[in-house]
Amino acid sequence: MERIDVAVVGGGVVGLAASCALAARGFSTCLLERRPRLGLEASTHNSGVIHGGIYYPPDSLKASLCVDGRERLYRFCADTGIAHSRCGKLIVASDADEISSLERLAAQGSANGVDDLEILDRPAISRLEPRVSAIAALWSPSTGIVEAEALVRALTQRATRQDVAILPATEVRGGRECLDGIEITTNREQIVAAAVVNAAGLYADTLSAGIGGERFTIYPVRGEYAELVPSARQMVSRPVYPLPEPSGHGLGVHVTPTTWGGVMLGPTAAYQTDKGDYEGSRLPVDTFYKSARRFLPELRPDDLCPGGTGIRARPAPASVPFSDFIIRADREMPALIHAAGIDSPGLTASLSIAEMVTRLVAERLR
Repeated sequence: MERIDVAVVGGGVVGLAASCALAARGFSTCLLERRPRLGLEASTHNSGVIHGGIYYPPDSLKASLCVDGRERLYRFCADTGIAHSRCGKLIVASDADEISSLERLAAQGSANGVDDLEILDRPAISRLEPRVSAIAALWSPSTGIVEAEALVRALTQRATRQDVAILPATEVRGGRECLDGIEITTNREQIVAAAVVNAAGLYADTLSAGIGGERFTIYPVRGEYAELVPSARQMVSRPVYPLPEPSGHGLGVHVTPTTWGGVMLGPTAAYQTDKGDYEGSRLPVDTFYKSARRFLPELRPDDLCPGGTGIRARPAPASVPFSDFIIRADREMPALIHAAGIDSPGLTASLSIAEMVTRLVAERLR
């Protein structure tokens, strides 16, 4: 039986960042990931956007951790040579009725501490993005893009240097509270950890229930993408977003250049029951064309081809428009620290989430 200070379950960017932060505080740490490699799910199946902190209600964890996390992430990328760009983004209004919504977004962003927002008129938009059609736009210069796969590699390298025991292809199959913390059973061995961090993404609910913690539900929400073909990629040079969807479940089909030269359109947002279904009943490319053509009038149907998909872990049903991150000690098992329900802006906030998790673990183990 192995004994350790902290077992982190989940090898995405949040679990990796938490492992690094915990090890830096001197805790002996292991990282358990059920997949054969790290970061294979939501961490690398997303738009790769470093968010500014505009979309979230003031005083929410998403707001505070996004604003703090984006600056941490920019510094980490610069320090480690991760491909990224602080390119800014436009949130566009296509008609006059939408300008008030832009103004509300700007006010909310300012309340969250985003102090560089500006509403632009049509000529200013054209100077930034000549092919984008909009009567007004909210300009967010703090927004950027990052190569998510490179972020996973850099965090993995840092965790290895800090002597985190990384255990891929290791699935937690059960557990129980014990005198020394939590005893977890995997497909390989048993581990006693003084604290367990639940960063299991789509399976955070299964993990919590399986080791005796709280019961809650993680809802899989699939996002699909299309891509611009090479000849059409010059249409935009930075992310361009419509206003968020009224349902609150997505930010609308947006156009996002990547650090490697591609341009993604998406994601959509659709609740589903299967946490592993990435490809069933894919949307036609025409869906993305109709959405994006509203602000890219030169777009043609043959400028698009199918892209990838991702599944985000949302901690609330479709009837709830906003859900915050779950980052706290379990109410049934205080040695279990949740970093659950980490959907967007989880990539941006990952380093700040890691610091919050580390504080919670330190309070438990001091």
